[in-house]
Amino acid sequence: MSQDNMIKLECTACKRVNYFSRKNKKILKDRLEMNKFCKHCQKHTKHKETK
Repeated sequence: MSQDNMIKLECTACKRVNYFSRKNKKILKDRLEMNKFCKHCQKHTKHKETK
């Protein structure tokens, strides 16, 4: 898998990058947003895709 498909997921509460994932940028044009566990906040928060 190429690096072009890799994305970073950043916590909206503490602004730290916690997760890396892949997505098909041809199909999904908008930014990804999902609930994930933040180990720094110690709770589930929204994580948004960053550049």
